[in-house]
Amino acid sequence: MNIHPFSPIKIAIVDDHNLFRKGLIKLINLGDTHRRYSVLFEAESGLDLKEKLNKRTIPDIMLMDIDMPDMDGYETVSWLRQFHPGIRILVISMFENEEAILRMLQLGVRGYLSKDIEVEDIHHALEAISSGGYYYSERATEVRDQRLNNSSAGQQAQNMSEREREFLKLACTDMTYVQIADVMNVSVKTIDGYREELFKRFGFKNRVTMAMYAVKIGLYTP
Repeated sequence: MNIHPFSPIKIAIVDDHNLFRKGLIKLINLGDTHRRYSVLFEAESGLDLKEKLNKRTIPDIMLMDIDMPDMDGYETVSWLRQFHPGIRILVISMFENEEAILRMLQLGVRGYLSKDIEVEDIHHALEAISSGGYYYSERATEVRDQRLNNSSAGQQAQNMSEREREFLKLACTDMTYVQIADVMNVSVKTIDGYREELFKRFGFKNRVTMAMYAVKIGLYTP
């Protein structure tokens, strides 16, 4: 479900460098003339975040570093996916190697940026993610596209049925699988069958990678 356009977008920042956290807050506030964003709290690691989430309001979007003590970004994202799946995650990291990017994409993050960012970058990312979309740096997009191009998925896409294409397009939205079944006028079991078949055929790890593929082949435009 998209964040309500008239509600402040609640943000939390997880990074072990205090100066960088303060810098991010400044970037977020710069140009925020409509007061769209509200930074709820900061945390210096995944472990610190876990403790604070138990005592505070749950944010809509989490800005997350990877290299942190006690509990790094990978562990933290995995934990969030299990216990707070509704939080949308934007990774902001100095790591731009293929392994780090792919690992985070497979974990289902909504965005990936380098720490060398400008005001426009953070605002474009927050706007896209709060609207149910995704936002990746040029490097992250390059890694994602290279992985897709190296597979045989493009050729296999030609073999999808119209109903599979319809399901794939709807799966890119924030609708639940139950809602998709209602829209397509089929049973939830049938939707499960579409999903399992596409996961098997294309090697998708999760719904996010399935959505990225749909964007890649032009089936869905965020």
